[in-house]
Amino acid sequence: MPALALSPVVDPAVDSRGARIEAVETVQALQARIDALQRTRLDSRLMPTHEALADLLPDGGLREGATYALSPSSALVMALLAGPSQAGSWCGVVGMPEFGIEAAESMGIDLDRLVLVPHPGDAWLTVTASIADALGIVVVRPGRAASDGAIAKLAGRLRERGSTLLVLGPWPQAEAMISLTESRWSGLGDGHGYLSEREVTITVSSKRGGRPRSGRVMMPDAELGIRRLDRDAAVTALRRVG
Repeated sequence: MPALALSPVVDPAVDSRGARIEAVETVQALQARIDALQRTRLDSRLMPTHEALADLLPDGGLREGATYALSPSSALVMALLAGPSQAGSWCGVVGMPEFGIEAAESMGIDLDRLVLVPHPGDAWLTVTASIADALGIVVVRPGRAASDGAIAKLAGRLRERGSTLLVLGPWPQAEAMISLTESRWSGLGDGHGYLSEREVTITVSSKRGGRPRSGRVMMPDAELGIRRLDRDAAVTALRRVG
């Protein structure tokens, strides 16, 4: 990438307020150029993401070397792991003893390439960093608070290895916050049967700002494992118009 120079020229005849405005505009223009260059460079490093979720994410998918904050939901974790797993990536889950392998398999996760560390204790950060060296995507529920230095070191390690980190709960400098809300189960008959499908809303708020993106998703879906509902409805409406 060519060097980018910041050298606003200020006319001595212009008052100090005008100079400040010009400097701010120059910095904003420079930041926009840097962001565009970074997006161009990183777009080629997207991790395979399930098609039901990809368009909700800032870059159209999970980015290698990046970190995302998640609301505490096993179903959301499984949905995000499904795409990378089906594409052949090894996945790791740290600090989630409730993570069910049968449910994971029904959502499309390959159990042969899944590593579980249900009880890492106070060593959760060390365990996460270690397995991120070998796995493409790692999920962690943090234990005790980590220092800023340790978090920065982990971020550097992820970028170096190209591993993606999903953290349950808030996380400094996360690319986006991915939340699961408005959950509704279905499947019970007239006083009998069992719950088989769950309709949820997934909302993604990017650190870059802008309006959060939301989508209605069925997970688990009885046939597909994960299925986007609002997009299906839009396609059906277009067909009717046509």
